[in-house]
Amino acid sequence: MKIAILTIGNELMSGRTADTNSSFIAREANLQGWSVEAIMSVEDNFASIKSRLNYLLPLADVVICTGGLGPTVDDITTEAVAQAFGLPLYTDEEVLNHIKAIFTLYKLVWVENNTKQAMFPRGAEVIPNPVGTAAGFALHILGKWIFVIPGVPRETKKMFPEGVIPILRREFPQNEQYIAKQTIKTFGLGEGAVDKKLADIDFAALGVNIGFYPVFPENHIVLVSRQKTQEAAEEKLKLAQDEVTARLDKYIFSYGEETLEEIVAGLLKAKKLTIAVAESCTGGLITSRLTDVAGSSEYLERAAVTYSDAAKISLLSVPAAIIEKHGAVSEETARLMAEGVRKMAGTDLGLASTGIAGPGGGSEAKPVGTVYLALSDGAQTLCRHYDHRWDRKRNKMIFSQAALLTLKNYLQGKG
Repeated sequence: MKIAILTIGNELMSGRTADTNSSFIAREANLQGWSVEAIMSVEDNFASIKSRLNYLLPLADVVICTGGLGPTVDDITTEAVAQAFGLPLYTDEEVLNHIKAIFTLYKLVWVENNTKQAMFPRGAEVIPNPVGTAAGFALHILGKWIFVIPGVPRETKKMFPEGVIPILRREFPQNEQYIAKQTIKTFGLGEGAVDKKLADIDFAALGVNIGFYPVFPENHIVLVSRQKTQEAAEEKLKLAQDEVTARLDKYIFSYGEETLEEIVAGLLKAKKLTIAVAESCTGGLITSRLTDVAGSSEYLERAAVTYSDAAKISLLSVPAAIIEKHGAVSEETARLMAEGVRKMAGTDLGLASTGIAGPGGGSEAKPVGTVYLALSDGAQTLCRHYDHRWDRKRNKMIFSQAALLTLKNYLQGKG
């Protein structure tokens, strides 16, 4: 089966919003064994949407559209699709009542233009939206299928696998095929270096497809095996995974979809440990990631952004003489920050960061990208030193990644 993807929205064409939906849909389609023939974006314009549909339909069996299903005047996708094929619109009362129930539940003011989210081309099959107000639809026309779902990424990620794929499997039956998939997440090597280390593995001979997906500062490897039985698919996948692990073991931090912060949270909860964080160069990013996980109050007691020397001295009891002698960005200061925040909070662990995110502030001895990360448990204090050469925002992200990885390795007894 051939698929084309059309993402719709002025924000995409102006560059104000990055198109992440296309990559997600293409990846999910490929996992199903379907071919993606074309990916396009188009503005919120009736003529433009029609012309792109006319272009894509001869190329593919299915066109997946995202975006333009909101209540505002520029959300015209449903009407544009209906006009393109001469179909009248109708209001689905069940969908309309569902939207009104959401407004009532959250005590939102109902505005009549929200009704347009319950309007569909005649003959369309409604695709429910479990995480938003805008339902999608599937339309069989001219021997082809057009699917329209919301452009909000979290809604796309919910509705494509749960709403679109089941209809595609129903309408395009194929020989039974069993799929086994594994995501392997790495940190510490660039995409090219990861590829080089795996270059000698004949994945085709193993019956496995491999994909590389950089998600800064991580690099993800996705292995997919399609076989006639689930047992065979899982067996082939295991062989390929073992080959990857043999070459990348020290860079792998996760097998599966868990994030680094979710892994750390699970370990802290399992060990019933509490932690406090003192951040300088990361500006609260480590704490933010720790609190991205539900239930973080079980392990995070407090955090302090001690950006200035004065804050390190007054809040964390770092001696002024240490900062004067070694500098705020130093192993000595990082260690005392971790120990100081642990004592201040009365927690099992103290984690600290101090570094130079850039673009200014570096020196020959301590260039931009220098960071010291320390972890104290009362009996010992570990310190890690890294040098990175990214822009300010990426340096902060990679510093936080290294800090969480330091914490993970400690919790797993890897030092």
